[in-house]
Amino acid sequence: MENLNFKQEASKSLEKSIKKNEVSLNLNQYLRSDAVIKRLNQLVGENAEKWVSTILTVGTSSPQLRECDPKTIVHAAIQSISLNLDIDKNLGFAHIVPYGKVAQFQMGYKGFIQLAIRSGKYQTINADVVFEGEIERPNKLTGEILINEENKTSDKIIGYFAYFRTINGFEKSLYMTKAQVEKHARAYSKSFNNERGRWKLDFDKMALKTVLKAILSKYGILSIEMQNAIKNDQSVINDIECDNVDYIDVIDESEEKETKDI
Repeated sequence: MENLNFKQEASKSLEKSIKKNEVSLNLNQYLRSDAVIKRLNQLVGENAEKWVSTILTVGTSSPQLRECDPKTIVHAAIQSISLNLDIDKNLGFAHIVPYGKVAQFQMGYKGFIQLAIRSGKYQTINADVVFEGEIERPNKLTGEILINEENKTSDKIIGYFAYFRTINGFEKSLYMTKAQVEKHARAYSKSFNNERGRWKLDFDKMALKTVLKAILSKYGILSIEMQNAIKNDQSVINDIECDNVDYIDVIDESEEKETKDI
């Protein structure tokens, strides 16, 4: 009996290994295609080979990504490269996220901060969590909040804020409660309830990204890079130039209305 179980486990392990090698081969084939190599050379020149290796590593890093169309993985990576943002998930600048059989490009909140700093238009920019007891006084008229860290009463996170001040002195802040962020996520992300999705695995970082992206989109000075990042965030990128995109995770207004009517 033990011998039979061992054989079954060995067979499963072999099947997984073969499948991973097949995915790796398909991804590698597309990465080595003339069109991709030409595009990488345009973007990073002599570092093209390094990026081929990085994309191959990231693209086969999880069972879910190994199920995705290799082209969407490469296109998401090329979007990151065009923004000069690393796709190492530990850095949190940009991510390649599986969504069924395709991969999405997703900005991280740290990536938005990087792009803002690079533009040279911002004197300071920040996003952080707010703990229970820290809010001293909200100003509904201006949207500003006074936060006093000394008043913190627990480690319970109750909300998230984003703030920036431009070089010319204009400043703006945005605060959203945890409940408001969750409501927003449920309304606009189909994958909110996905147990393997980023909202479930990393809610706080996704919340910080939400408030930062919202305030920059509405009040920020947007460089071409920032506009591109906002436009292609949470999209499946269908072409190597990153012009043709689909927002398959985003709930549009008609879908949202249908959901509410049920």
